[in-house]
Amino acid sequence: MHPRAQEFAAEASEEYGFDVNVHEFDEGTKTAADAAAVVGCDVAQIASGLVFVADGEPVMVVTSGANRVSEERLADVVGADGAEMADPETVRAATGYGIGGVPPFCHERDIPVYIDETLLSHDEVWAAGGTPQTVFPIDPDVLVDLADATPAAVAE
Repeated sequence: MHPRAQEFAAEASEEYGFDVNVHEFDEGTKTAADAAAVVGCDVAQIASGLVFVADGEPVMVVTSGANRVSEERLADVVGADGAEMADPETVRAATGYGIGGVPPFCHERDIPVYIDETLLSHDEVWAAGGTPQTVFPIDPDVLVDLADATPAAVAE
């Protein structure tokens, strides 16, 4: 397994007492469609971790792979004048992970996390495990707890 995915799994266990069952796929899981195809689940069960900048501050949204985040709705939810997708450097500085592999918790910095409320309708979702080739299954309610995430209507 990739060292970064191993680090994430170790940190999740150490910090949260959560044993991450990381799955690694050579095919890659960078997009929600890619992840759903290799995992064998519906794209709506992919918990895509996206970082945005709202009024200059990074915020994370864990959204369903079937949805697109509305930057306007996100700005309203966080009480900002505007929100936009973060650049790769901001993503790495805020989370410690590169785009396509950002898990919903165990971030470099303490940033607010919002979860697309449509993910909560599933018994299991799949989130990035630290690299664009790794994912792990998790109950969405457990994800909310571990990420200290706020459920929100952020999808278009």
